[in-house]
Amino acid sequence: MAGICCGLVGESETSAPIEPSSRTSRRRRLDLLSIKCIAADHMALQQAVDNGRKRQKLDLLRSLSRDCEKREVSDATMRLDGEEAVISRGESKALHAENEVVVPPRVVREPPRFGCTSVCGRRRDMEDAVSIHPTLCRNDASDSDGCHFYGVYDGHGCSHVALKCKDRLHEIVKEDLERQSVVQWKDTMERSFSKMDQEVEAGNQVLQSPNCRCELQTPQCDAVGSTAVVAVVTPEKIIVSNCGDSRAVLCRGGAAVPLSSDHKPDRPDELHRIEAAGGRVIYWDGPRVLGVLAMSRAIGDNYLKPYVISEPEVTIMDRTAEDECLILASDGLWDVVSNDTACGVARMCLRAQKTRGASGGDVADGESSGGENSDKACADASILLTKLALARQSSDNVSVVVVDLRRHDRP
Repeated sequence: MAGICCGLVGESETSAPIEPSSRTSRRRRLDLLSIKCIAADHMALQQAVDNGRKRQKLDLLRSLSRDCEKREVSDATMRLDGEEAVISRGESKALHAENEVVVPPRVVREPPRFGCTSVCGRRRDMEDAVSIHPTLCRNDASDSDGCHFYGVYDGHGCSHVALKCKDRLHEIVKEDLERQSVVQWKDTMERSFSKMDQEVEAGNQVLQSPNCRCELQTPQCDAVGSTAVVAVVTPEKIIVSNCGDSRAVLCRGGAAVPLSSDHKPDRPDELHRIEAAGGRVIYWDGPRVLGVLAMSRAIGDNYLKPYVISEPEVTIMDRTAEDECLILASDGLWDVVSNDTACGVARMCLRAQKTRGASGGDVADGESSGGENSDKACADASILLTKLALARQSSDNVSVVVVDLRRHDRP
């Protein structure tokens, strides 16, 4: 046993390795290597697959995130588009609301109510003339609600120039207004007075009437003329043009506001103009141009040109809620009655009529006949002013026009 064991041990120690066993081990090693290689390749492949899957997942996540971003952007854009659409719709509605024509209730502005009185007084002949034309024209250039014309003409030498002005001056003003797109009131009135003076100068022979006493004095009628104070009233303005010594006074808030200045020969600027033209002012029962005419401006009076001119002074006044009435009158009133006194009398008549209407004496509030009573109030004022002038010994013809400037609108 021991020998065998020794022999075996010896043989095993001295002898070469057994081939079969070596081949088998080699094969085993190769198999292990191959398995190891296969396992490594498998692991690499698995890792590549995992990496691919991770990449796919990452790509998927990225694509999802991109899709989400796109959706958020698109949603934001849609929201913005929606807001813009809402804004644009709101703007369009606002623009439509701005452009939409809202028709207000139609308010009819009645022409100013008025009253007038003209008397011969202590003179032998009546040489004054009064011209009143409510709603002279409705040209949009002048005013959408029209303008109203009031004029007082004080003739001297004879009545035919004043009568000619009464018949023609408002027509000349109307023709000039209708030719304009934008009214220039000062230019309009100056052109109208100049044209009126030219017509008088060219037609003196035709102007004479059978009862005209001036033909007994001067056949050419060059010594005949007339003053002119004209008021054009619109819903927004009062335009007064004066040539001569007639006068316009506005009653505003209880005070008298003169809208014209008398053209007397001794007025400093008029005196300078007359002397610069080569004329003289001689005091003969008061200051007179060449000792003849007691005014420095008039329509007509051809024999006194260029010292006596027809150019008017134009005053343009904005109307206010405090305006009460306008008084136009010849110098027969203003020689003996002051501006303040005249306004006080007119305001008293207007207030008295308003009080009677409020108390139900003559007319109840809201009745259509109130217009007649208002006209009656203006007429009463003009009559009372005329009587006052005569009572104060006025020696001239007296002509008075009172215009009610208070608003009388109705729907």
